[in-house]
Amino acid sequence: MSVLRAPRALYIHIPFCTNKCHYCDFTSYVLKGQPVDQYLDALEQEMRRTTAELPPEEIDTVFVGGGTPTVLTPPQMERFLANVRTYFPLAANVEFTMEANPGTTDLGKLTAMKAGGVNRISFGVQSFDNGLLERIGRIHNVEDVYRSLDNARAAGFTNMSIDLMFGLPGQTALHLADSVRSALALDLPHYSIYSLKVEENTLFHKLYERNELPLPPEEEEFNMFILLMDMLKANGYEHYEISNFAKPGFESRHNSTYWRNEPYYGLGAGAHGYANRQRHVNLKGITPYIESAASGLPRLEVFEVSEEEAMEDLMMVGLRLLAGVPASRFAEQFGGRRLEDKFGDVINKLKTDGLLESVPAERDTIYRLTGKGVLLGNDVFGAFIG
Repeated sequence: MSVLRAPRALYIHIPFCTNKCHYCDFTSYVLKGQPVDQYLDALEQEMRRTTAELPPEEIDTVFVGGGTPTVLTPPQMERFLANVRTYFPLAANVEFTMEANPGTTDLGKLTAMKAGGVNRISFGVQSFDNGLLERIGRIHNVEDVYRSLDNARAAGFTNMSIDLMFGLPGQTALHLADSVRSALALDLPHYSIYSLKVEENTLFHKLYERNELPLPPEEEEFNMFILLMDMLKANGYEHYEISNFAKPGFESRHNSTYWRNEPYYGLGAGAHGYANRQRHVNLKGITPYIESAASGLPRLEVFEVSEEEAMEDLMMVGLRLLAGVPASRFAEQFGGRRLEDKFGDVINKLKTDGLLESVPAERDTIYRLTGKGVLLGNDVFGAFIG
């Protein structure tokens, strides 16, 4: 039997944006004309029902994503954050992250966020090239990035991260290097670097189907990833997860919950949650979500996660962390089961292929990606499926 406990992590989804980016397939809707206050009413109802059904212990991490949570007005922001504190007991050292788009964060809004308990901001910058930002459908420009960061510092924020993307249409390694240099000059404690994935139901997918999306060649994208790793490491950032780099002590604690396959609350339209070996997905449409939350939990789907699937999940997400997966973590989550008994053949093959290594630790063994394994991570993760 696995060891189960109440989540200590909380994800909340705010699904409104000023516009829809060309690559985005997240649950998000253009803000104009949307019933934002009714959505916040429904979100509070979901908070109340969720905490009644699964009473929380102390919450260590909160992550508010979207969409663009910072499209909320200061009064809406204050109300929303007050509800979070009302229904969820936050630890004294809670990591409370909110995603933000440059250009949607004036000083008044940031001050309301800080007063409401937010202590970490993740800015969706994507690039420091104005032409590239326009091509991918972002509404901000580079000047907005600097202004937003200045406002955040003025509001008292010190723990900030920015997202950058690579493999974008028309992007070259030289473009990327310029963006990384601009990002590093900001001297922030955390950077997330993501490759473009062309998802269905996006403008980019339509262009791709028509052969009108000038993506970099696969080899160029591969070289971009190596360039990113080299530049960030050379500037003192630890590559602690496939797509994430941090100064010591500034790793994302909330996202580490996912990578360790631990439970988390998931609230809001389209949100996912995981607790008591069950995953759920909420209704995605704004009106269906609001209507459903008036009478019950706004679920689209709830399904049991078998122990077999949970074991596979732990290895797939856990190996994204470059620190690796300790055998003791596997045993703790699965009632003393030995990782080697379950996945010994897979591990041995990956070690033979030079993609995985085992490292002895005190009364433990840690399995982690090699340098080659980092570059071919998807091959490693897929090896643990079924």
